[in-house]
Amino acid sequence: MRKDGVTVFRNALEPWHLLVLAAVVIMVFGSKKLPDTARALGKSLRILRSETRAMRADDASDEARPGRGT
Repeated sequence: MRKDGVTVFRNALEPWHLLVLAAVVIMVFGSKKLPDTARALGKSLRILRSETRAMRADDASDEARPGRGT
């Protein structure tokens, strides 16, 4: 959105916004649960990446086989 030629959301995310967000997250989840949550998120991302790579490799091997497809 523009207002008088200036972008309205130009400074929408500033460093102090991130500090407030971090404080809220710590208050909601508690400092004891955050390491476990981060570990679970990292594990989920690793699984997602490996599955994505496997799907790409499977698609590439299907394309390399003659006589497949419609």
